[in-house]
Amino acid sequence: MTKQVLNLPEINIGVVGHIDHGKTTLLSRLTGKFADTHSEELKRGITIKLGYADLIIYEDNGNFNLNKKGKPERYVSFIDAPGHEMLMATMLSGAATIDAAILVIAANEGIKPQTREHLMALQAKKIKNIIIVQNKIDLVSKEQALENHKKIKEFVKDTLAENAPIIPISAQQGINIDQLLKAISKISISDKDEKSDPIFLVARSFDINRPGLDIPNLKGGVLGGILKKGILKVGDEIEIKPGLSEKKNNQFIYTPLTTKISSIQKGNTSVNQVSPGASISIETELDPYMTKTDSLTGCVISTKGILPEITDKVKIKAEFFKEVFGQEGHKKVEEIKTKEMLMLSVNTTITVGTVEKISNSEVEFNLNIPIVALKGDNVGIARRIEGHWRLIGFGEILE
Repeated sequence: MTKQVLNLPEINIGVVGHIDHGKTTLLSRLTGKFADTHSEELKRGITIKLGYADLIIYEDNGNFNLNKKGKPERYVSFIDAPGHEMLMATMLSGAATIDAAILVIAANEGIKPQTREHLMALQAKKIKNIIIVQNKIDLVSKEQALENHKKIKEFVKDTLAENAPIIPISAQQGINIDQLLKAISKISISDKDEKSDPIFLVARSFDINRPGLDIPNLKGGVLGGILKKGILKVGDEIEIKPGLSEKKNNQFIYTPLTTKISSIQKGNTSVNQVSPGASISIETELDPYMTKTDSLTGCVISTKGILPEITDKVKIKAEFFKEVFGQEGHKKVEEIKTKEMLMLSVNTTITVGTVEKISNSEVEFNLNIPIVALKGDNVGIARRIEGHWRLIGFGEILE
């Protein structure tokens, strides 16, 4: 990755939509990387964890390509969020790390329950830059594709995606991919805050060492995610909260961690420092045992002494949908009640909170997993309905 490319505008895009509508195939077509690399994902054929991939878009006399023809225009990192109804929590944590979204709708199947739920999740997380991909057009007639396009327009009316471009493609056959690249290149990127203290959201954590590697050659634990604001540099001393969990006397105890950044990776390139933009991975001096199998996913990182104490109580200003999305038919969202347990998505943290107090639109929760509560952060709210977590509203942290 050249210096010219490293200085490109960067954007983080989530790829969302119903199961089997072609999200992972689209990412594979764009990046050459199959994002379902987790063994259980490969076995089940669905995205369980968040899959990552990246690319550089080039422009050559108005033609957008991935073949390094012309000049590099934009560096894009993608997050492949799960479309299965039972994996809504993972999708919500992915939505916390993106600047824009591609909503994939298969032309041969149309709008499904998780299509609706994912659009509402984007709305809850206030993702305004949305591109709608009408995939699998090679499997339908022209008339069917046009009818499906009409239904998509009706579906997004009066939502954040009302004016989103709808691009017909075939990810499998590579049809119209250049038009999708053009649309991605036209997404407006907001100014990044480099002056505030750094806030890094951990979406994945890894042990990257091969079994049997000699101890002197071991790499420290690796954390993947997005830097929301500020700057991080190699050598920075950082703090990780809530940190490592340990079960004691049938209770989970969380211990914040401090360590140093050993290296920073953007795509396949090592860099000395990063500002807000695409997804990155940070190698630390932590024992890799501490970061294996996503054990630190959901944590927040900053330089030492910046983050507030972790808390198991939170007050949010909440807004609820009129109906439940993610299932067939129309079901009204019933009013929440004290002592009810709801799932909360705060940045990349997923926790369950018991409703302690309701005052107009303000709701106070006791949490079973503590969080780093940053005032103004967005919260997704889900309720257990017929055995599944369903998104019912969203909110903003007050304290």
